[in-house]
Amino acid sequence: MDINTYREKLLALKAATQAQIDSGQDSTKPVALDQTMVGRVSRIDAIQQQEMALAAERRRHEYLGRIEAALQRIETDDFGYCVTCGEDITPARLTLDPTLPTCITCARK
Repeated sequence: MDINTYREKLLALKAATQAQIDSGQDSTKPVALDQTMVGRVSRIDAIQQQEMALAAERRRHEYLGRIEAALQRIETDDFGYCVTCGEDITPARLTLDPTLPTCITCARK
């Protein structure tokens, strides 16, 4: 397991996720209450779009937290070991998603 490869991948994921968060800021702004500007149905649709954008932003922030936690595990030499049982996480699992903190056995529990 080449730790630098995982670090580089995590840093790239962090930059991409942060860019998505930054670009989505406009879609999470409050919807105007002025019904003379937009119709009622359009406003309801805009509110639904805003809620979906907020949910996507929450998921991105959660993923960013997972990335940061994985980077922290690299710094403390705990990367690649299950945070639950301490066993090795398979390289195939980490290659698929380097933010995963648990082995497959503990993930299934």
